[in-house]
Formats: sequence, C-alpha cells, structure tokens
Amino acid sequence: MFLGVIGTQLVVSMVMASIIQKLQPHFSAARWLLSRRLVRYLHPTDDHLRELAGVQAPKGKGRKRDDRRADGKTDKEFTVPCNINLQLETAKVERVDIIGLQFYTEYQWLVDFSACALVIYLLTEGSLLCNLTSAYFTGDDDGERSICLVFGFFFLLVSMAALITTYTSLSDTISGFLGAQGMETSGASSPSSKLMFKGVLAVYSGLVGAFLTFSGLRFGKMHQDSLQYSKESPLMQLLLHLNFLWPLVIVLLWVKPLARGYVLHPPSLGTNSTVPVEPLMSEPWFETSRLYTVIFCVVLRLVLMHRYLQSYLNMAHQRIEYVKKQAGRISNMEIQKRIVRVFFYLCVVAVQYLAPVVLLLFYTMLLKTLGEYSWTGTHVPDSGNLTKNFTEFPSLQQDMIAGDEEPVKQAAQQLTLAFASLRNIFSVVFFRGVVSYICWWSATAVFVTNAFGMIYHSVFTI
Repeated sequence: MFLGVIGTQLVVSMVMASIIQKLQPHFSAARWLLSRRLVRYLHPTDDHLRELAGVQAPKGKGRKRDDRRADGKTDKEFTVPCNINLQLETAKVERVDIIGLQFYTEYQWLVDFSACALVIYLLTEGSLLCNLTSAYFTGDDDGERSICLVFGFFFLLVSMAALITTYTSLSDTISGFLGAQGMETSGASSPSSKLMFKGVLAVYSGLVGAFLTFSGLRFGKMHQDSLQYSKESPLMQLLLHLNFLWPLVIVLLWVKPLARGYVLHPPSLGTNSTVPVEPLMSEPWFETSRLYTVIFCVVLRLVLMHRYLQSYLNMAHQRIEYVKKQAGRISNMEIQKRIVRVFFYLCVVAVQYLAPVVLLLFYTMLLKTLGEYSWTGTHVPDSGNLTKNFTEFPSLQQDMIAGDEEPVKQAAQQLTLAFASLRNIFSVVFFRGVVSYICWWSATAVFVTNAFGMIYHSVFTI
C-alpha cells in the first residue's frame, strides 16, 4: 500500500510536470496575476525633459555621445529643475513587459509550482525565501543585513519563550524506542533531550522570522498606500484591514485559552446557573475550521494582490512628486532611474507578497495530511499519550533473542523492528504537535513582520 501511494503521487507529478511544460509557453498563472489589471508608469524621454526644462539638444555630429564634458557629465546627461512640471504617462502591464524583470523566473517558479503542487495534493489527497533574503546579504547596504539579523535573533528569543511548554510524552516515547534498541538515553548529551528538541524548533523559528522580515516591511508599505488609495470605498478598506488582521485570527485560533476554551468549553451564563452550556462547535469541526481559516487567508491575499501591487507601482508617481518639492536641479538619468526601478522590482515585490502565505498554506496541508484531519469535520485522531508498546512484534523479538536465524535474516528482522518502533515515535499525534506549532509560528511571524512594517512606514517617510 505504501509503494502504491508513492507510485500514484509519482505518476501524477510526472503528468503535471508534462502538462506545465506544454502549457507554460501559452499560459502561466504567474504571468496572468501580474498582467491582469496593473498599470505602470513610463519614464520620460530625454527629448521630453529637454522640452520641459528648455534645454537644447547637443550639436556637433563629429563628437561622440559618450565624451565627457568639462563638468564630468556626458552629452546624454543633463540637469533639469527639481520642480519641473512633469506628468508621468501610464501603460498597462503586458506579458512581454514582465519577462525581463529581476526575480521573474523565481516568481514564476513560486506561483506555477505552488499551483502544480496544489493540484497534485487535491488529486492524491495527500520554496525561495532563502534566495531572496541572500540578496540583502550580498548587497552594499549594511542596514538591510543588520535588520535581517536583528529580526532573526528577535524571533529566536520569542520562539524560545513560546517553547517553554514541555514535551514530556515525546521524550518518553523516544527514550522507550532507544531503550528497546539497547541504546543509553541518560545524560546531558542524550538525543532525547528536550532542550535539544526545543533548540532545533527555536532555530528554525528564528530563520523563518528573519526570512519574512523584509516581506513584512514591504507589505506594510503597500498596505498603508492601498488604504490611502481606497478612501472612497469603505468595502475595499474593510477587505484590506481584514487581509492585514487575518493572520492574527489564525494565531489566536491556535491559542488554547482564547479559542479552544471558549469554543469547545464556553463559560456558563452566571455563577448560579446550573444549565450546561453547549459548545459552539464540535472538536472535529473546530480543528477543520482552523484549516479553512488559512485557506481563506490565502484566497483573500490573492484577490487583493492587484490592489497591493498597483499601490507599489504608484511609488513611481510618489517619487516624482517628492522630487518636485525639492530645490535645485536633478539629472535626467536620475529621474529615469527612479521611475524604472519601481517596475524593475515588481517581481521581487510579488514574491515578497505571496511567499509568506504560500509557506503557511503548504504547512497547513501538511498538517491536514500528517495529522489525519478531515475537510468535512467528521474525524479527529486520538490525542492520547504518544507512548506505545514497543513489543509490537513479540514473535519477531523472540526469534531475535533466540539467535536461531541466519545472520542476514536476523539483521533484516532487527531493521524491521527498528522501523516499526520508529513509526511509534513519528505518529499522528507527534506530527500534529510539531506541524501545528510550525503553522502557528508561521502565522505569528507573518503578522508581527506586517505590523512592524506598518509602524515603520508610519513613522518614517519614503
């Protein structure tokens, strides 16, 4: 049965890979998301800037255009007043415009691969941040690198505080398994050390927080601008606020005293009331509802994606308006660079916008599959003690103790018993605990970084 499941997934994956290979030149979900309704700003030409500034074009055909003048500038470069009356022209973002953008390949891989993996998961029922973050470490700006490291250590400390709760049942299970294999588990260097287990989770949590730092900063800026552009639409503002606060809802649903306590065990109507209070929903439905809240978060972010990306593209207009308020003169090439750079980093911003929720979505699907939850809210696996009897195969153990079998067969039996005992450790309850924590922490990191981005851009100007 195990080989059959793997075979089915392999066949479906190969079929989907073949379909994507044939379909990608004609249709791509990544291209479709960016070229739907976005409008970009075009940089002004040199002739247009000369006309507005009253600067004459250089004369003399015999002189090379790249020769330096006495002021150190080329003939192609000139200055114009900062308060020039410049109105930027707009154009719709077409498919051909986004192919050459920075990080377009990575963005396309993220979206198309996620769509393919989602289809495979649905048929069989059961990532890029490192590369993006490395760009901040290879650049010349030490401030970005420092922010990333500071947030990494910040999330490391917060995760260690969150992991104060003990994993006694897990430690007992691992100790029982190692003891059954004749391994000593006592001592500070024991593999079953709770400190080691929590340390691994804490380090991972710190890395996730560091990777999501700049995504949150970018999201905070786009969210702030989107609210400004949606002042005339209360419904759109409501959706934008919901998109910002929904990760917090996910976080609270994983906090037992706040969500599980009031939903499954609501307080009585009064101190003297003897009427039992019915729970708001059953435990299976509560577990299922948490899965659907994550899916709703991803759908909401996809629906509002064009609104956030358009607010980012409008930064080109904001930069020109900022220049107009300055005194002095500015180079024509500097104006063009400020406008072009906004569109040049569109795919980078799209990755920063989608990657956090894509990460959260696939962790949730992993939780649903490994935790044996149900989409219909009809089943929840047993949440009893993880510790199980490691003498699952008594006849096999007796044969091994007797030593009557051949060495090869006895080694195979010992390996089979080891794998059988290992399955007792990595059980449904184990995966539910670990993956649930990862889902909760991912949602926490998304909300905290987004909130920090909002606060940062509210205090500091562009």
